[in-house]
Amino acid sequence: MNIFMQIAACACLVTLVGCTDKSGPPADTSTSENPKSMMSGGRIEIPPAVRNNLGITFAKVQRRWVNDTIRIPGSFELMPLARREYRMPLPGRVRLLVDQYQTVRPGDVLFTYQSERWQQLQEEILLADQAVDTAAARLAVESATLTETRQRMAILRDRIQRLAEADFKQAGLEARSAELGASIPGLLAKVRQAETALANTRQLREQSIRNASVATGITEQSLLETVMVDGVERPAYMDIEWLEVRAEETGIVQVLDVTNGAHVLASDMVLSTIDPEMVRFRASALQSDLPRLGDGLEAWIVPPMTDGLRIDDGVSAAVTIGLEADPQQRTVAILARPEESRPWIRPGVSAFLELVVDSTDGPALAIPRAAVLKDGIVHVFFRRDPKDANQAIRVEADMGIDDGRWIQIRSGIGPDDQVVLDGAYELKLATQQHGGTGKGGHFHADGTFHEDH
Repeated sequence: MNIFMQIAACACLVTLVGCTDKSGPPADTSTSENPKSMMSGGRIEIPPAVRNNLGITFAKVQRRWVNDTIRIPGSFELMPLARREYRMPLPGRVRLLVDQYQTVRPGDVLFTYQSERWQQLQEEILLADQAVDTAAARLAVESATLTETRQRMAILRDRIQRLAEADFKQAGLEARSAELGASIPGLLAKVRQAETALANTRQLREQSIRNASVATGITEQSLLETVMVDGVERPAYMDIEWLEVRAEETGIVQVLDVTNGAHVLASDMVLSTIDPEMVRFRASALQSDLPRLGDGLEAWIVPPMTDGLRIDDGVSAAVTIGLEADPQQRTVAILARPEESRPWIRPGVSAFLELVVDSTDGPALAIPRAAVLKDGIVHVFFRRDPKDANQAIRVEADMGIDDGRWIQIRSGIGPDDQVVLDGAYELKLATQQHGGTGKGGHFHADGTFHEDH
């Protein structure tokens, strides 16, 4: 409601004709907290239709250290680890699969690429596989030769022994046996040499697979798993043409550094994501407040007074005194990490940090300063009737300390009460009568007010 509508409503209310008289005793405006203060004002009916028309909102009474709270302006910023970069593993042509500001989750494909270097890595693995097969075949041949030589030598020795038992000597057989025995050490050396060659080629193969895994981000197991292609089993790495880069953490795509289809060099940036939940609040406190500050203080981050945001929608925070200080402005950095999330907590959004310093006094009941209005020579606020949510009670404010946002109320409210915040000015206009306090009354659904007689 703008100021012109408010003036018109006030003029209408002053000339309003009373509703049908109601018999019976007047409504009881007393409260257990302070009967006298409740009797100083009237009750106003505010059914749901009236609350919607007047835009009435409520704020809860809070226990606050009004006199011992330091409020510091600041803004939210991303934490250093909130941003993650995705760079090009190998040089090649990029095909983007996400758009800016798109939400991604672990495992989502961000982009794919083709690379000549990947073809070289495939060839290296293939050559290593062939080398392993060749070395294994050579070892098999050398092992078979050694086994055959030993068997032949065993047969010759058996024949020589049988002939010796028959008192028949065969010099040729003995020479042949000796020749075979002399060849065994050489054959053993060839077998060991083939085993070494096989082990070396296997290591080269493992290294080539490891290189491909590191370069592409694909696990070694995934590269080597068997797939069916045209009815033939073959390693998966042989049929990978487009390589994929997947998200490793939940986040939002912040920047796309390349265009779709561009050729990108290795290690160049492709895109970056941020985690909007990883934020902190940065404020600058006066250096003169340093003796009262310290890590571990009770603290809240509260939003600015903006339409649509509740004044009591603050979140608790863990506070740390930063390392930065400004000798020119005589300020020191204060960092706070919110312990809960809110829609208004976003990088770059301004807010306030409330710090409770050491105090010997306990907390006091307080309400938002905007809920208290000046009416002539007194200040008033409107308390929601705890027994009837469709009624508000005009209360003369017994004010205490005021910190500009919250004000201490010494009497007339309880810790579980609510007060009218938005719409309090309209209620004040409705209860005014020539500079004094009017009787109780009620609103109609169209926003007009009638006094009770």
